[in-house]
Amino acid sequence: MAPGIGRCASAPLRRTPKEETVSVKATVISQIRQLAEDNKKGLPPLTDDLVLVDSGLDSLALAILVARLEETLGCDPFTDADDVAYPVTLGDFIRFYEHAAHGSDIDSSQPS
Repeated sequence: MAPGIGRCASAPLRRTPKEETVSVKATVISQIRQLAEDNKKGLPPLTDDLVLVDSGLDSLALAILVARLEETLGCDPFTDADDVAYPVTLGDFIRFYEHAAHGSDIDSSQPS
């Protein structure tokens, strides 16, 4: 794997996988809340089973979220992966970034 491909550049190497996962999830949730606040939009409870289209964020807001996460985490798993299965739920979306943070190849054939 080429440097920076499939791995978030800013993911600290000294963290345990559990700490890194918590950090990625916290970052995603924080960025979603900030984006909703910036746009004066309410959010439903941010649970793993929340369908992204029901999150209150439109396609532009989701694109901005991906850009902010790329800036914050140092990667965009949508452009880093060759075969992308787009996440449907918030849990899928978070796991997508967690896989990138761990340098894992994202296998779109695996159920989430």
